[in-house]
Amino acid sequence: MITHVTDITLPQRIGRLDELGYNLWWSWHPSARALFRTLDYPLWKMTGHNPVRMLRETDPAKLTSAGSDPAFLSIYDSVMAEFDADMHGRDKWFATARPQGLSGPVVYFSAEFAIHNSLPIYAGGLGILAGDICKEASDLGIPLVGVGLMYPQGYFRQRISSEGWQEEMYSQLEFEKAPLTPVLSPEGSRSITSVRLGDRSVFIGAWLVRVGTTNLYLLDTHVEGNSLEDQQLSARLYIADREIRIQQEILLGAGGVCLLRALGVYPSIWHANEGHTAFMMVERVREEVSKGLSFKEAVSKVGSASVFTTHTPVPAGHDVFSVDLIEKYFHWYWDSLGIDRERFLELGQTDVHRNGSFNMTALALNTADQCNAVSRLHGIVARQMWSTHWPGVEEDRVPIVHVTNGIHVPTWIAPEMDSLFQKYLAPDWIERHDDLAMWERVMEIPDHELWKVHQTLKSKLTSTLLEMAQIGWSKGEAEPIQVLAMGALLHPEVLTLGFVRRFAAYKRPALIFRDIQRLKRLVNDPFRPLQVVLAGKSHPADIPSKCCLQWVYNVAADREFQGRIAFMGDHDMHTARYLVQGVDVWLNTPRRLQEACGTSGMKATLNGVPHLSIRDGWWYEGYNGANGWPIGNGVGTGDPEEEDESDAESLYRVLEEEILPLFYDRDRRGIPHGWIRVVKEAIRTLIPVFCARRMLKEYVGQLYLQ
Repeated sequence: MITHVTDITLPQRIGRLDELGYNLWWSWHPSARALFRTLDYPLWKMTGHNPVRMLRETDPAKLTSAGSDPAFLSIYDSVMAEFDADMHGRDKWFATARPQGLSGPVVYFSAEFAIHNSLPIYAGGLGILAGDICKEASDLGIPLVGVGLMYPQGYFRQRISSEGWQEEMYSQLEFEKAPLTPVLSPEGSRSITSVRLGDRSVFIGAWLVRVGTTNLYLLDTHVEGNSLEDQQLSARLYIADREIRIQQEILLGAGGVCLLRALGVYPSIWHANEGHTAFMMVERVREEVSKGLSFKEAVSKVGSASVFTTHTPVPAGHDVFSVDLIEKYFHWYWDSLGIDRERFLELGQTDVHRNGSFNMTALALNTADQCNAVSRLHGIVARQMWSTHWPGVEEDRVPIVHVTNGIHVPTWIAPEMDSLFQKYLAPDWIERHDDLAMWERVMEIPDHELWKVHQTLKSKLTSTLLEMAQIGWSKGEAEPIQVLAMGALLHPEVLTLGFVRRFAAYKRPALIFRDIQRLKRLVNDPFRPLQVVLAGKSHPADIPSKCCLQWVYNVAADREFQGRIAFMGDHDMHTARYLVQGVDVWLNTPRRLQEACGTSGMKATLNGVPHLSIRDGWWYEGYNGANGWPIGNGVGTGDPEEEDESDAESLYRVLEEEILPLFYDRDRRGIPHGWIRVVKEAIRTLIPVFCARRMLKEYVGQLYLQ
């Protein structure tokens, strides 16, 4: 297979700029970002920090000038040397710590990947995790290949109407301006392989996204030979229609296996990220049966090389298909597997899921030998939830381990915090950020310097919100009341609480508004005021969630809040950075035992923003009594209404009695030393533990190389 060669015309002296732009390595390396920023800062900003689009739109005269500018060439040479060293380095962690290696790469299947906002094919946390894993695998030298779907219309852009109703907008990706290249056959065709969908075959193309040394392949059906309907099969992410959904999952799972075979990629480990990808295991079983193994032998062989990660403790969150759909698209599989219809259906069922449906999580559990949850508490919940899958096995011995999620530190660190850590931790701190001992030096950072950096980041957030409001107003996209709700009146010196989550019932985005009058007293306190920034999207088909978002948005527009409740619409990876870096406290209010892990609070903590949360997900194991604040006593009541009332009371009390007094207790220079003490304790205890580096090392040690 060959891939398309870029047609961007560049001066020979800087001829590798396009190679760098097409490898998203630049997105987490400050020197590379600075290189493109130096080339043309206004254009860099206007293109949304997208080097591919930027290079296509840069004035040729400016490129010619850069090719002979000694200052630019010095930066260019330095960055390319760093890039080459990282791409070809043989002394990375995996090669030195695991010299026995693997017989082939790890292949990581996921329904979404969030690498950078220039490639908007993600919806939320699942994609962010997948993207962070791709980047960290490159940093550690782990041979990893990603497989996902190419969604040219992505998820959706969010617009909030003047009535507060979420409106979904879809736009077509401009492929020639995105950091991806088409994979071509030796004959130059975009059609690489095909997959069977029921009684028809669908041709598959692919796009290659380079993420450092990690190759990510995105399957695409918009190729010659497919019907117009099939060409649109992979157009959008998370379509509600169940028949299109099962077709997408067959394309991703079975089609992904076919693509890897066509590309000559032979993995040693097959990692399925959530149940959306589980048809990958079925296709591999079919392959082994075709080679002469019995069905039982094939399942055993496939299972021994398969890892499955489950993310959802909520039963409704698991993908389930009707038996009718399974029969329509897999009726031909029975014979190819050497089994009958009933035995095939059993693959998607357990003792408690024999209800005329086919559960994708059950399928993954039935075909993968290694299964893991994504936090310690989620592991307990998952073992309980799926214990009947292993009858006779004690619940605490159910073979579902946990590997707690973590974040890719270089992606989410603010440049100002990076500089501070270089000064006081070590110049190369980012290369060893999972070293617990190194983080003890955080306590040596002068309080006034840490506070100054935080104030800078907070000012960036308020300025960004103001700019977004101004743009919305100038374009006629925002009424006066909307400008108010968008944060135009936020003040950088007021304690700012951030709630940035997908709007879903179990996340309880309206909990802080349970007692409106009490919240107004907190917001309007003349000596210790509070302000709140919210952001989040509702699934287009989730009407109750959209109604909740509308209610919250309209509350934000209440003049009695003085403009101190803001909603940032259409947030993405770019705006998310301003939020996790610029608020003062990160709020998380899930209903207990329904948050598998959550990683946004980890990103905030990395940037000096302490956590205020229900002790669920990662916070169950992260909170130590001094590095943030818990909401409630950690025990649910079983009655949702009673639980909401109790948790809201706890939230208000912690704000009134602990957080607000501590934040506003300043010395004569205006430094809140008690507050900074909490911030330092959070950074010291949480960052080396809840990072993707620790997470991937655990995957290697516990699940990839047992």
